[in-house]
Amino acid sequence: MALIDRITIDSNVVHGRPAIRGMRIRVSDVLSLLASGATESEILEDYPYLEADDIKACLEYAAAQIDHAVLVAR
Repeated sequence: MALIDRITIDSNVVHGRPAIRGMRIRVSDVLSLLASGATESEILEDYPYLEADDIKACLEYAAAQIDHAVLVAR
């Protein structure tokens, strides 16, 4: 299983936003925790159903999303 495969999008889970393994924790939740200074070990302690690879998958997903080409209309 590739890390990115841990990220799921299902209209019945968190309103179709990217989530981790079909659970009700969004990729953006994990990214916000990291951005606010939480460490991987703190996140895993607070959310025991998460795995270290879930956090890595969130980062990989975010990196892939930000790497889209930007087209400028002139």
